[in-house]
Amino acid sequence: MNNIIQKKNNITIEGNLNATETIVFAHGFGTDQTAWNWVKDDFKANYRIVLFDNVGAGSADPDEYIPEKYNQLSAYVDDMLDIMVDLNLQNAIIIAHSVSSMVTLLAAAQKPQHFSKLVFIGASPRYLNDEQDHYTGGFTQAVLDAMYGSMAGNYCAWANGFSEVAMGNPEQPELAQQFAYTLSAIRPDIALEVARVIFESDVRDRLHQLKKEVLLLQSWDDIAVPAEVAYYLHAHIANSKLKFIDAKGHFPHISSPRAVIAAIKLFI
Repeated sequence: MNNIIQKKNNITIEGNLNATETIVFAHGFGTDQTAWNWVKDDFKANYRIVLFDNVGAGSADPDEYIPEKYNQLSAYVDDMLDIMVDLNLQNAIIIAHSVSSMVTLLAAAQKPQHFSKLVFIGASPRYLNDEQDHYTGGFTQAVLDAMYGSMAGNYCAWANGFSEVAMGNPEQPELAQQFAYTLSAIRPDIALEVARVIFESDVRDRLHQLKKEVLLLQSWDDIAVPAEVAYYLHAHIANSKLKFIDAKGHFPHISSPRAVIAAIKLFI
């Protein structure tokens, strides 16, 4: 393993190191690779497991975050492909959450030989509504601008409030607290810049380029990704399957891991 790449993305390799198949777990905004702690163990016996932190999050090298570079999703795509090449991964299974789903889609379209089956959890190609194209993403520009203002004004307060809403499952408050911890650990200026990149991204015109089998996992009452988005993805990604799972909130792999694990195992 290239030490520079390993340090950059805090790459961790676990599971069955002699397995013929590899699963790569890619986390979403506000979390790090520990978000998969509730899921990964069920796959360790039969798969090599690769985890990493996106630049700007978790224990990724903080010196690697350059705003001018990471002002678009393509920088994260390059990082993912660098990891795949460095580890010589061919036909790997990818389990991706939130924004990492679209990063994976772009990476797989660019270099398909590294990817086999893909699982996208709470994925969205565009978070902003687009009235001209009759597209519902879930957010208006005014709502996003207000969120950016809250993040800039009092980041800790915003992180605590956003964690509760995004996680859902108020009967398990410890889950929102765990999300608030990883979200608050991100440097506020980085979190704000990354949020802008994610929430104002639009990859709808790239969906048709993905030729791999995809499982779209969608939970109910997802504040970040309404059901209309899941239906849109299913309609525009060939070879995709859409499954609504018995879970609420934007983090079903944390709040309802057994449902997510069962769906993944059935698919792969």
